[in-house]
Amino acid sequence: MPIELQDLRWAIVAAQHRSLRQAAETLSIRQSTLSRRLRGLEFTLGVQLFERTNGGTRPTIEGLEFLEAARRIIDETESIAARLKTRSRGESGRLTIGIHASLSAGNLRATLIDYRRRCPDVETHLVDGSSDHLICDLSSSAIDIAFAVEGNPRWAGKSLPVWAERVVAAIPEDHPLSAHDTIHWTDLASEPLLVPQRGPGLEIVKLIGSKLGGHDAGRQVCHDVSLDRFLTLVGAGWGVLLALEGATGASYPGVIFREVHDNDGPSRVNFRAYWRQANPNPALRFFLEMLRERYPDLSGEPAPG
Repeated sequence: MPIELQDLRWAIVAAQHRSLRQAAETLSIRQSTLSRRLRGLEFTLGVQLFERTNGGTRPTIEGLEFLEAARRIIDETESIAARLKTRSRGESGRLTIGIHASLSAGNLRATLIDYRRRCPDVETHLVDGSSDHLICDLSSSAIDIAFAVEGNPRWAGKSLPVWAERVVAAIPEDHPLSAHDTIHWTDLASEPLLVPQRGPGLEIVKLIGSKLGGHDAGRQVCHDVSLDRFLTLVGAGWGVLLALEGATGASYPGVIFREVHDNDGPSRVNFRAYWRQANPNPALRFFLEMLRERYPDLSGEPAPG
């Protein structure tokens, strides 16, 4: 006869009250039912768990050992059940997020902070890379979701428009353009432009080409280094760095930021969230619900799955 969790719980309650009558009242069952189940448990184990006297019911030495193990089993079972319940709701587990923009300011930072506040028990991992790299990782299931500049022709899965980031220029603080509140693209035509090969570098290069045309020929200087090193180079007078507003949260000696405008006002780059519809990760479902709450899709298209 197998031992059920209910038998363990009833034995623990009986030991706590030292009275089958009081234990039965606590459990809202008949005293005879409790007594019969405890004797059945003893028969199954082949040992006497309780001494029954006129003064009450007390655990034997074997009973004390059994009850200690029973409490551990009950605690572990309830803990596993709670973890599985939160995991099925997406409130625990693991989520891998691909990014290719700075986290020092802006909507990406705010989104991750909000998610961390809502789901502190989710083990969240970030993966950095170019837009194409992140799309590749999504296709191979290496990541669950990616935030990248919109318009990637390689992606045929699900996506959601999220936010737009303003284009900013990081310039040396003693540069003549530092006196301007904003910078226009034509102001950059003769400037040495530092171009990142990581993150949104490819999108920045395309943007430069569309805004400056042939005026920037020979003025782009590419480096395969991280954003903090680029900003250090700007402070050292190596050139002007075009970046997105998410980079403006960090301070670097000798560097200031100015918005870059075109004829219609601030230049912006639109971002989307990309993911696979077949991804069964509950943590992703919860994350997507949060995204739709923060960034409702007003396009009129059906909500992505």
